[in-house]
Amino acid sequence: MKPPMSLSRRTFLTHTALATLAVAAGPAALTPARHLHATTPPVPLPPMPLSVFSKHLQWLDYDAMAEVAAEVGFDGVDLAVRPGGHVLPERVATDLPRAVRAVQKQGLQVVQITTAIARADDPLSRQVLATAAQLGIRYYRTDWLKYDQSTSISAQQARFERQLRTLTLLNREVGIRGSYQNHAGADYFGAPVWDLAQVLKNIRSEYLGCQYDIRHATLESAQSWPIGLGIIQPFVNTLVLKDAKWAEVKGRWQIVDTPIGEGRVDFPAFFRQLKASGLRVPVSIHFEYEMPEHNASLSATAKRQQTIQVMKKDLATLRSYLKQAGL
Repeated sequence: MKPPMSLSRRTFLTHTALATLAVAAGPAALTPARHLHATTPPVPLPPMPLSVFSKHLQWLDYDAMAEVAAEVGFDGVDLAVRPGGHVLPERVATDLPRAVRAVQKQGLQVVQITTAIARADDPLSRQVLATAAQLGIRYYRTDWLKYDQSTSISAQQARFERQLRTLTLLNREVGIRGSYQNHAGADYFGAPVWDLAQVLKNIRSEYLGCQYDIRHATLESAQSWPIGLGIIQPFVNTLVLKDAKWAEVKGRWQIVDTPIGEGRVDFPAFFRQLKASGLRVPVSIHFEYEMPEHNASLSATAKRQQTIQVMKKDLATLRSYLKQAGL
């Protein structure tokens, strides 16, 4: 597997795929979003653009969300385009362009989105992905797949491979790359990492990769995650950064989400391994711990100000880790 391509190379392939689609399918193929070219020209991105996951700013409209992201200092926004998300899939043709324009107006970009897409035959999958691709969005996170532990794991892995292979063909057709997250949990396909790596190796396509989540990897394999990262690294095309720890809560050990640097994730070691591997991909930053938005006693203004402060703290911590690693 070749190392990840540069952003300019990715952009070239995306535009080539879209041009091929337009010629083959005719004008009707682009009908849902013919107006999507009316966006701000993209600005240069750093080697590892840091985006905020819009789920954590979903209590704001698109313009306010983009303003907060810019004030915090992010490079972009990872938009939640899924049921109950910042952009509803059934409104993608009208609302995704609006959200992207709001982000671009602040000098930021939408390099990736988060979806609930896991099947190519879902009625909205093509529309969501084609709209995103036409807006210049390069990556999307897929939905998760889950094992049924009462039946053969290997047979289900083979079925998941067939399902993801079909989805990969759709990705290639519309010109966007899927990213499957290694979500922690007893039933999640990809949680052990090796099963996802094997499927991606078999599919072997630049249009489907892994969204590597170091928080989930750490919870699944506290000390052996570097081996898992080494296995999946050739297929990683986006990253998620967040932190968590195990803590005793009311007599029971539970996972507790924390600010960056206050949990179990060994960010210095993680970034050193990324540096050594040469991996440079877009990053989505998540805030899963208790945020000001959940405090009903705060005014809208106070909620916004406190959210900016909290996000700035995590972003500054991350940038210090990246600087230490030479990234």
